[in-house]
Amino acid sequence: MADRVVLLDFWPSPFGMRLRIALAEKGVKYEYKEEDLMNKSPLLLQSNPVHKKIPVLIHNGKSVSESVIALQYIDEVWNDKAPLLPLILTSNPKQSSGLTSSTRRYMFWGRKHGRLKEKNRRPHRRNSLNALKPECPKFIAWAKRCLEKESVSKSLPDQDKVCAFVAEMRKTLGME
Repeated sequence: MADRVVLLDFWPSPFGMRLRIALAEKGVKYEYKEEDLMNKSPLLLQSNPVHKKIPVLIHNGKSVSESVIALQYIDEVWNDKAPLLPLILTSNPKQSSGLTSSTRRYMFWGRKHGRLKEKNRRPHRRNSLNALKPECPKFIAWAKRCLEKESVSKSLPDQDKVCAFVAEMRKTLGME
């Protein structure tokens, strides 16, 4: 019996993008089901009855919600290709040998001894990775390398379409 994989998602969701990239990297064929978040499908409500949110990965009838958990699931089930996550992130952080607690905190929550403070951050400019360039050249180089990968570039929606969607949502919600 072949694996049946379904992804319940909404096209601009960064959490769904994460899973689309992971599935592409692992070479997993899946059925994509676009969700209307204002009129959620019975399948979504059945698959994620507690939070009723996307994305939801359904593998042979088993639902996995929460994108990080689904990412770990993808990495473990389709382990015949290179791992998506470093070993430390797929194991218990308290059992990570050789790492200090501050390093674990940094890796799991993005902070290390208050190094990333709001006063040191520059405002983000929409549509530009280069806005971060002076502070994060290695991050920008990594992001550009990622965009060169077919699994990433084909999994991401058009940037202008996302910006238009966000602008429309802001207007709809009275934020502009």
